Amino acid sequence: MAKWVFDVGLAVLLAGLEVAGLLAVWFVGAMEKWAAKGAPVPDRTGRDVLVLSMAAASSASIGYGCSLAALPVACVSQAVMAVLLALLLILGVGTECSKRIRTERRRRRLRRERLRWHESQRDGSS
Repeated sequence: MAKWVFDVGLAVLLAGLEVAGLLAVWFVGAMEKWAAKGAPVPDRTGRDVLVLSMAAASSASIGYGCSLAALPVACVSQAVMAVLLALLLILGVGTECSKRIRTERRRRRLRRERLRWHESQRDGSS
């Protein structure tokens, strides 16, 4: 009975610590953006990717350690947390990639339109 109480308590404690840590990191990031008065913060995405990947890796390794220590509830909770963090990482990276692709396509389209306009000006002036 005591082992199950310890197992469930450890699962709740570890999950709570991870969530609190991630909230603290995102709070600091929001404070940086607020201090910059809405201007872009340099390499914010890189820091978010690093934090999420390290959190997912640490959850997976803690879950593996819990499985070796025969703590099934803590192991499952850490595995679920690792999967959720990995999905959040994939979602964040995918969103950032789509933003960059849209920006690059827009730049190319505007560049082509400028070139066409300049060519039409040359043709009309001669």
